[in-house]
Amino acid sequence: MNRRAIDFHLWIDETPTWFRRIGGKFLRMDEIDRRLIDLLRENARTSVAHLGRLLGLSRTTVQSRIERLERTGVVTGYAARLSEAHERGQIHAYVMITVAPKRAAAVVAAIRHMPAVRLLQSVSGPFDLIGEAATRSVAEMDALIDALGDLEGVERTTSSIVLSTKIDR
Repeated sequence: MNRRAIDFHLWIDETPTWFRRIGGKFLRMDEIDRRLIDLLRENARTSVAHLGRLLGLSRTTVQSRIERLERTGVVTGYAARLSEAHERGQIHAYVMITVAPKRAAAVVAAIRHMPAVRLLQSVSGPFDLIGEAATRSVAEMDALIDALGDLEGVERTTSSIVLSTKIDR
């Protein structure tokens, strides 16, 4: 199901209140919700009591806010972040992909079966898709890029190997 999210805000007493349309409903989000989401993105395993201390709220209030964010679909899950040591041992690349007209769905379906492609986004501009990939070696990355280029419907790929990460939030 493709849900289109719409963000907007109202300024009342100089305190921004955000409303996010989720599945036809509007969820009211204030600055505390936004700070809570930022803290969860930084470390989703932080205890609710510690989150409460950081936000100046009780543990039960933080727990209620988290449950509401999960129930309304703002927070859809939690993921493991791999250590820098592990990630340093991987070859990372961004692969920009140009797709033939009306072939995007088939290309996306084929790429979905390539586990080395961690992220695939549809973008505007000279490319149709940008994929983020990680492999254990340069040879594996070379083979992956060749496999992407060989997919039916892919007209062209352009790749950029990541040399270092400057910011990761």
